[in-house]
Amino acid sequence: MNQRFVHLLSTVALFLAGTIAWTAPPDGSGTSGAAYEWHLPPGFHAPPVPADNPMSEAKVQLGRRLFYDQRMSTDGKGQGNGKGACSTCHLQELGFADRKDRNVAVGVTGEKHPRRAMPLANVGYFGALTWANPTLTVLETQARTPLFGAHPVELGLPEGGEPFLKVVRTDPIYQKMFQAAFPGDSGPYTFDHITRALATFERTLISGRSPYDRYRYQGDESAISESAKRGENLFFHQPTICLPCHGRFTFGGDPVQKANPDEPPGFFNNGLYNLTGVFSFPPGNLGIYEYTHDPQDVGKFRPPSLRNVAVRAPYMHDGSIATLDGVLDHYSAAGRTISSGPFAGDGSKNPNKSRFINGFTLTPEQRADFIAFLESLTDQEFLHDPRFSDPWNR
Repeated sequence: MNQRFVHLLSTVALFLAGTIAWTAPPDGSGTSGAAYEWHLPPGFHAPPVPADNPMSEAKVQLGRRLFYDQRMSTDGKGQGNGKGACSTCHLQELGFADRKDRNVAVGVTGEKHPRRAMPLANVGYFGALTWANPTLTVLETQARTPLFGAHPVELGLPEGGEPFLKVVRTDPIYQKMFQAAFPGDSGPYTFDHITRALATFERTLISGRSPYDRYRYQGDESAISESAKRGENLFFHQPTICLPCHGRFTFGGDPVQKANPDEPPGFFNNGLYNLTGVFSFPPGNLGIYEYTHDPQDVGKFRPPSLRNVAVRAPYMHDGSIATLDGVLDHYSAAGRTISSGPFAGDGSKNPNKSRFINGFTLTPEQRADFIAFLESLTDQEFLHDPRFSDPWNR
């Protein structure tokens, strides 16, 4: 079959599957940041912006500086220690995901978290923002959790954040930046403004210039290898069935702009565990059950985006799978079997496991093709874009 015709059919299939970027009104009226210059990748439209927090370059730059400021943390007792910032667990070179040398996030007090830090690439498009909290859907609200959360401690600021407010009130850089970001406000040094600035910067973290994007959305046939093209076909078709959890242009995590806005974001149990007893997942990591208290929600987590996935090992919400090969082992077996120890069990038999996870068989060549496709989603321009880098030059 003619290669161009195959390409056209595949593009149509992707559109029908919801993987093409959403379409905003041509006048930009779908966002409150229409006047902001977004520098969007081809095929992308601006993410939604709350009416009460419109985009501005001054606010983006303030948010960027706050994102990297290690003074925005304490030891959990109100004493500054400069050990943590948003960027501590969200590294640009890793797609704004956490470090490779730890399975889960670690707060400024050294306390381990139950889960890895969620990657922030394209976070402005997501309808749910964390692994297992269906109530956090707005970036301005979510930012308060790492700032003030105590169980577990992340940045360790006391509620109200007075230690850091003292910093921004007296820092000459911040004095200018807050006034520029919130003009006309006689008292701009508040955590309401801090969270608004952080959210504004995070909405600019848009990743869509990977080799795969050049191939699929710009028609550059040479952008990815023939192996990756075969892997794309495997990804979007039988027997792997990845689309329900990793479809749409985000490649995981329901975007805000979906066909049915009233439909709740998708959370899935992927058969990672099947412990004996009341709960099938490890204590402290029960998924959205912790909010719904519905036994059928035990082990259900939000699928992360697969964009830049090749640089984001280890994998799963708890970092319990080290490699992409290991991830394929897990899904090809329709769930993970742990033969001994406190987490022993056959995940393929988890009673809450998603109906989409049924297992499959790939040849060694097909496995290599599949991983080549996942690697083609790495956006090197995004990982090294100076617009998103540390402005403090420490």
